[in-house]
Amino acid sequence: MSDIFQEVEEDVRRERLEKLWKEYGDYVIAAASILIIGAAGYQLWRYHDAQARAKASNDYMAAQQLLDSGQSHAAAEAFARLSQDAPSGYAKISELQQADALLASGDRPHALMVYKRIADGGDEMLSAIARIRIGWATAETASKTELQADLAPLTAANSPWRPMAREILAYADYRAGAMSQSQSEFEALANDSNAPASLRGRVRAMATFIKTGGDKDFGTVPKPPPPVPAQTATPKDQTTP
Repeated sequence: MSDIFQEVEEDVRRERLEKLWKEYGDYVIAAASILIIGAAGYQLWRYHDAQARAKASNDYMAAQQLLDSGQSHAAAEAFARLSQDAPSGYAKISELQQADALLASGDRPHALMVYKRIADGGDEMLSAIARIRIGWATAETASKTELQADLAPLTAANSPWRPMAREILAYADYRAGAMSQSQSEFEALANDSNAPASLRGRVRAMATFIKTGGDKDFGTVPKPPPPVPAQTATPKDQTTP
């Protein structure tokens, strides 16, 4: 009897499975297909992403070599292309390098425009770097008020960029002739343990330069006298015997 009940139970189970398959089999096949296609698509995307990053790396190195060799115009054009076409990370750093190349080529207005676009962007680190470079690019021409406005986000007490921003502002005072104030700012920076060692060395040298009278005009060094022309030796008169 148990065998009969088992056979009946198996037939009922089979009929239920067949009914379920007829109703939902297409959905099962579709779901499996989507999973397979999705996995294949992901692998294909990874392959193309790796290829794009490898190409961007090679193009970036080629552009950097142009800049290092003094071909700043060509480098600026190469970095501009990368900033438009390369994957996100390479695109962002290439835009910053484009501005550097433009500045090196003498196209200061265009370089400042690119720096300011980066400074107003969403990348906190690149924005800070761009602001520091704007500061040094305009330190000789901009007023201290203008520099303070450009550097304002970096001068907060908890900003890691604060020492670099303060160095630019101290230089602005030096350039404006406020020597005492500039010297004090440079000395304070030289004693700031949060400042990088290389920066402390620079500002200490500037403070010493101002303190020892380096800001004073001592006149010009006179030109050396012209060389005395060599005299031609004449033979002594000989006496005729």
